[in-house]
Amino acid sequence: MEMDRKTTADLHPADEKTNQQEYRSDGMQLPVLAGKTLLTGGGEMGERIQAFDWSKTPLGAIESWSPALLTTVRIMLANRFPILLWWGPQYICLYNDAYIPVLGKKHPWALGQPGSECWKEIWHILQPLVDTPFTGGPATWDDDIFLEINRYGFIEETHFTIAYSPVPDATLPSGIGGVLATVHEITEKVIGERRIVALRDLGARVGEARTAEDACFIVAETLTGHDKDIPFALLYLIDSDEKKARLAGAAGTPMDEEISPLVVDLDAHQESGLPLAAAWQTESMQLMEHLDQYFPSIPPGPWSDPPNTAVVLSIPSNKAHQPSGLLVVGISARLKFDQLYKDFVELVRTQVATAIANARVYEEERRRAEALAEIDRAKTAFFANISHEFRTPLTLMMGPLEDALSDADGLSPINRERLELTHRNALRQLKLVNTLLDFSRIEAGRIQAIMNQLT
Repeated sequence: MEMDRKTTADLHPADEKTNQQEYRSDGMQLPVLAGKTLLTGGGEMGERIQAFDWSKTPLGAIESWSPALLTTVRIMLANRFPILLWWGPQYICLYNDAYIPVLGKKHPWALGQPGSECWKEIWHILQPLVDTPFTGGPATWDDDIFLEINRYGFIEETHFTIAYSPVPDATLPSGIGGVLATVHEITEKVIGERRIVALRDLGARVGEARTAEDACFIVAETLTGHDKDIPFALLYLIDSDEKKARLAGAAGTPMDEEISPLVVDLDAHQESGLPLAAAWQTESMQLMEHLDQYFPSIPPGPWSDPPNTAVVLSIPSNKAHQPSGLLVVGISARLKFDQLYKDFVELVRTQVATAIANARVYEEERRRAEALAEIDRAKTAFFANISHEFRTPLTLMMGPLEDALSDADGLSPINRERLELTHRNALRQLKLVNTLLDFSRIEAGRIQAIMNQLT
């Protein structure tokens, strides 16, 4: 008996190898065919595709897949670029690890789903792009396709570069088994470039402001053209007594609505609207969600549904802990309020603070120049008045002196000498007074000085 068992094992070593079974990392068996695992590697999606019950889908059990499908799936799993494979007339979805972030919370549910179910919200856009190569047409391509997809529980603005190519399958009458989609998400790139343009436009225009109110108006007017990132904005200036904030600019919404009051009491113990007082007191960003629960109407924004979140920030001044104003920014209904979004809002706040500070410096310089001009006018008037006051008594003195000096016999020599001395000094004094009067007239712009040129 021992000899028989040994002989059997020696005679059939291949049978022992054939019966060996490979397993996933979680202990589940991987399908085999003729002693070989059909798919190996491929990370998470390689394991999921191996373990998936494909017999319940139009593709059938994995052991029945055509060589073209198996080869394409192997290539897809080995690729580090995001790839989605639509196979068969129902466009059943298979994808690799790199494609998982594109799906968001649709993963892993999307595996094995028809394309019309996986991307139901955008299938009216995708289907013509997939049908064309699947029915024998050319490959389709778009370097920036805009899609509103729901992968995180809300409709999101996204941008992709896509290429859809037919996958040949000689076992089928049509000769085409599916469509291979290579995708590259460029949402961050597109939105980042758009925000740079917004900041550039702000920087280019805020220099025109001559008052703080002008700065707020210009900022609001500029932000109106960038409503995809800032659907609405409110700019408040704080009074000098720091008791009230007054609305000086609004973008995307009318002024004096319930969400945009003209005056806000900063001493209020309990706020009924946006957290303006809290932002002023703490000098930190205040986030307010579910705006529709607090206000009867919300600024509409550029999308089909209005923004439902806003942030309030204090606008710093050149004095520590004395904000010059408050900035309210609506958050897009199509974007997550992530760190990049926060950084953008902070940069907008910095631009606004710079605009207000520069405008107030200009105002201060203008007031200082006006004060100096007023001082100059007062000085000129003073010199003119005092010159007239000096000139009048001198003129009255000159007449009697000249009359006395014209009496040749009525004066003794010593008295004549004294009167002549007095007359000379009176003339000198009158000349100085006339010079002072002419100078005051020149400053007042009533006469023009002419320089004599010696030749």
